[in-house]
Amino acid sequence: MKIKVLTLIILSQLLFLTTYAQKDAGIGMLLNKNAEFIFPQTADKISAALNVKAKITDNENDGERYAEWITKSGLGVYTTIGNKNMINEIWFDIPEDKFLIISGLPYHLTLNQTTVQETLVKFKKNKVKKTTPEMYDALKGGTKLEVKVGNRYVTLLFDRKNLLKSVSILLGFIDPAAG
Repeated sequence: MKIKVLTLIILSQLLFLTTYAQKDAGIGMLLNKNAEFIFPQTADKISAALNVKAKITDNENDGERYAEWITKSGLGVYTTIGNKNMINEIWFDIPEDKFLIISGLPYHLTLNQTTVQETLVKFKKNKVKKTTPEMYDALKGGTKLEVKVGNRYVTLLFDRKNLLKSVSILLGFIDPAAG
């Protein structure tokens, strides 16, 4: 009986550790000394840093070019490719069907671990706009924080448990009325 219990405990701990192991985003070479994403970038530089080839698509509806990387850690990195193939905006998130803890993001953020409260403290020197927007699926009932850091506009989305799910960084403000 003791062997069965011990075996069950060991197996459950191994399962827990592999399921919730923290992984690094692997973008360190794309961040400056203040852990800010370096703009402008190119898809080739991001591919080299992530060690993953970009999936580039052209959207006929809006004329935009998009790049997507899904890293070995499970992190999704998404951008639009602007003039002269330069990238001035980037998004980081994890597919909804996976619970991964991904560290090493800009501003020392960690997906599925950083909380709203921690983020408010981290950006206390900046003006932070906090809203509870209409969200879908896993983000319904969550929180949206928008903060301007230097010339960057950072948007952070949290789920209803106050865990960080998505980070976007833009060099220009997108006016919702312009769409």
